[in-house]
Amino acid sequence: MLTAIEKLAQFILHAKEILIFTGAGISTESGISDYRSKGGLWDRFQPVTFQEFLVSQEKREQYWRQKMELYESLENAQPNAGHKAIAELEQLGKLKGIITQNIDGLQQLAGSDPNKILELHGSTRETICLSCGEIKPWQEVYERLKSGDGAPLCYRCKGILKPNTISFGQPLNPEVLAKAIEWAGDCDLLLALGSTLVVEPAASIPRMAKQQDAKLVIVTLSETPLDAFADIKIENGIGKILSEVLNLIKAKR
Repeated sequence: MLTAIEKLAQFILHAKEILIFTGAGISTESGISDYRSKGGLWDRFQPVTFQEFLVSQEKREQYWRQKMELYESLENAQPNAGHKAIAELEQLGKLKGIITQNIDGLQQLAGSDPNKILELHGSTRETICLSCGEIKPWQEVYERLKSGDGAPLCYRCKGILKPNTISFGQPLNPEVLAKAIEWAGDCDLLLALGSTLVVEPAASIPRMAKQQDAKLVIVTLSETPLDAFADIKIENGIGKILSEVLNLIKAKR
């Protein structure tokens, strides 16, 4: 009888269109705090909605204080074994794409093709002016925050600056979501890695893939609503599991 890791290696070897779906669990292995677990950002801070951010200077300052913690972790965060394993899977020539709920940009730093990555919730490595639309790297705003600027404004037009991410009450980019749904319908294997699969509409993507007869594999430390529908469910570290799977695949090639 095959182990779950051996079975996953077989799935990857036989697949032609592999879709990766990642959540916060893959990045916690790089020291990036998640949002929902005990001790996570939402356990310690009251989230600021997009509408509050737009109308209240006080709420913008509260938001940026929360964001500072994430920026501080980004300074030293590096891709971990899970991110690197996904980049290595891409070299097999079977990867349709990567859909991520994460905003940390670590998958790109691991060497994955940015054109194969859909960031459903945007990227905190960019800031955007909500007035003129100028996009700049995150480090500039980070330095301004550290120097005491509580809610930085755009140098060009004095508009409100915000990380180029999706906040509570802010809709997803419809083009990105449409592309993610298209990929889910075309894949034959979806690996859901480090996601609780509860946040909609993102959580519907693995379900859509399964409904279109793709194999569904879930690797995460927690239970998910799709566990009963998964072809394989592994509760273990993503880097550890994917590294073992890649070693098996290399041995068979």
